[in-house]
Parts: sequence; structure tokens; C-alpha cells
Amino acid sequence: MELNTMRLAIEGGPKSKTTENFPMYPGGYEIGELEKQAVIDVINDKYLFRYYGPANVESRVKKFEEEFVAKIGVKYGLATNSCTSALISSLVAMGVGPGDEVIVPGYTFFASCACIVAAKAVPVIVEVDDSLTIDPNDFEKKITPRTKVVIAVHMRGVPCDMDRILSIANTHNIKVLEDVAQATGGSYHGKRLGSIGDMGAFSFQYHKIITAGEGGIITTNDERLIDRSMAYHDTAACWRPGGPAGRFVKARYEGELFPGVNFRMSELTGAVLRAQLTRLDDLLLRMNSNKNRIKNAISGIKGLEFRRLNDAAGDTGIVLIFYVPSPELAGKFAQALNAEGIGASSLHNKSVPDWHVYNHWDMILNKWTSTSDGCPYTCPHYIAKGGKIEYSPEMNPKTLELLGRSIHIDIPPQLSAQDCDMIAEGIIKVSNAYL
Repeated sequence: MELNTMRLAIEGGPKSKTTENFPMYPGGYEIGELEKQAVIDVINDKYLFRYYGPANVESRVKKFEEEFVAKIGVKYGLATNSCTSALISSLVAMGVGPGDEVIVPGYTFFASCACIVAAKAVPVIVEVDDSLTIDPNDFEKKITPRTKVVIAVHMRGVPCDMDRILSIANTHNIKVLEDVAQATGGSYHGKRLGSIGDMGAFSFQYHKIITAGEGGIITTNDERLIDRSMAYHDTAACWRPGGPAGRFVKARYEGELFPGVNFRMSELTGAVLRAQLTRLDDLLLRMNSNKNRIKNAISGIKGLEFRRLNDAAGDTGIVLIFYVPSPELAGKFAQALNAEGIGASSLHNKSVPDWHVYNHWDMILNKWTSTSDGCPYTCPHYIAKGGKIEYSPEMNPKTLELLGRSIHIDIPPQLSAQDCDMIAEGIIKVSNAYL
């Protein structure tokens, strides 16, 4: 029976994809003897703390930092216990604080916004464009005299329009923090993501491309920014030349030392990440190969529009996203694909809470804070600068419209060529019925 005359699985027909759907744990599902031995070596060395331990043993976290910055192409790196920690430390390092605003897109994981409040600043949530990354036009429109930083989130594995973002930021003296949590190894016009803005923040949580279960890293070419990040990420100041600062060490320059927190990465995490980093290029190659195989097979379908890429060569290949004409059709289309055995979803369903979409960020929309005084929204520094912000679930309609029309299919590196062909068959089959 020809594909375009076959009955949909949702209507009782045969499934297009009959093989297993792999969870989207790209590096996680590759964990093996390399990672096991790395952990065993740390335990055998009894060197479990990044800054000191048995003599003549080198820190795995330090080695990971060196190897990672060499891969990304920057001068400095600072490993942290999560990407959220990396984001907060970066904002603090860039001088963000009371009275400031930070611009963030409305489609990103909630942590990209929550870190702003943790740094005592006010989030300004802006639209994404059809690349599903920050809309440079709305970014520029939402700039105020209080804007200190813009967070450029390379969402779902693809780069933002960094040329436009940097141009706008430079014009207005705004610093750029790249959130590379979902795009480790991606690039933009030949430069690795995380090496383009003032600072970059990466995630190694279990869903991410390479992983140790948790972990993050900060990247930058600015020595003072890395110094200030280190000061904040380690309140014990173990990172300083000569060891813990205490009362024995003075600041080398104004603004270097201040009270911080504990966002340090453990040696066990660093050891696993050193092993995972050796897998990165192969993971990217396999995911991009799988994605291109599917895209090539389904290109030209009328009514199906691929997500626009700011630089196709810099895509990590973690996901295939395309648009259909309406949100109603997107829901129906995703249901039909799942019935065909293909894991698919629409990126926005009003009835399903999703921490990646701003209108589900109740803690921000309602300005909930840990104390009743309501800072940073009611901070005297913010009010003195003329600050006042209101949020609503409908404030970024373009973002909601694009997400509502989207179809999202993860592209694990573990897919076989046969898996990819069956996914393409299912998309064509459902498209023939619905588009």
C-alpha cells in the first residue's frame, strides 16, 4: 500500500515507526567504561575536593576547565555545580544588582529568568522570533536606562542571531551573557557558542548533550569577569593564589573580593565530564546526520515550515522543529505522530504547564519573592531609577503563536538510519492526511 493512501495509526492503521524511542539523554546514554574508570581513579587517588587533597594529584575539575576552554576557544573557564549557578555567578560578575534590569527571552528554561531575581535584578521578558531564539527587534524595543545585561539563550540547540544582538548591545552599552545550556558544541559563523558574548554559561545536567548528571561552566575572555565569578562561586576563596583568603590576603584590585556562596564543582563531576567531553564531537556529528536525513526526506511538504536557523552550520542537531498552520492543527498533528510511534509534541499547550514557556512562570508573573517586602520589584534602587514592571500571560503573543504552531521531535544520537527513515515516513503520512 502506498504511503499517502495508508490509514493513520490514530485511526487504526499500522504504525510508521515500530522501533524503540530513545529518551533524549545524548551523553547520558553513552556513559560507559571511560566514565567509570575516571570516577574510580578519583576515588583511588582520594582527591575529592577541587582545591586541595593528597599531594601530587592534579584536580580533575581544573583539567576539565582547561580542556573545555580549549574546545570552546576562550581564555578562561570556571566549573560550577550547575548552569543556574553559572548564570547567577556571571550576572554578579558583570555587576548586576539592585536597580538593574536583565532582558531574557520568553522561551527558555525557567532558570534563565530565575537567576536574574537571584542576582537581585528585575527580569524583562521579550519575544522570540521564528528561530525560537530571542527576537533582536523586541530586545532593542525593551531596552531602558536600567538594562544591564541581555541573556542570549541558544534555545533547543541552535544559535541566536549574535551579530544583531552584539550590535544592539554595543550601541547601548549592555553586556551579553550567552546561555548555552542546550547547545554545547554549537557555533555561530565559525565561533563556538559561549565564546562570542561577554560570558557564556553551560549545563551538564542529565538531559544535556554531555552530562555528569549535574554541573555547569562559565566561559569568558575577560580576566576580571572570571575573577569576580570565582569570588562569588566560592565564599571560602580557596581559588585565590596562595589558598583561602581569610584575613591573610588582600584584594588585588577594587571589586575583586566580596562575600559569595558555594557553587563549586566536585572532583567526581569533573572526572565524568572530562570523559564526556571526548564524546562531544561524535555526538554532534551523529545528531546532525540524523536530523539532516529526516529533513531531506520531508523537505518540500506544503504547509510544513521548518524552524529558521540563524546559522545552519552551527546547529547541534538535537531536535527537529517545524511549524504547521495553526495551534489546533499542531495538537492534532502531534497526537497523530505519537500514534505512529514517533515521540512528538507541540511546544505550547495552555493546559500543560511547561517551565520553558514564560506564561507558566507563575513565580515571576505574580512577583512572588522569598520575603514579604517584594524585592527586587519594590527595591528603592529600582524605584529611584524609574523602574516599574508589569507581567501578564499574554504579553508576548508572537512567542505563544509560534510555539503553539510548532511540532517538536527529539533527535537522539542513538537513532539508526532505519529509525530516521521511519520518522520521516510518519511525518509524510500525517502531513498527507492533515496538510
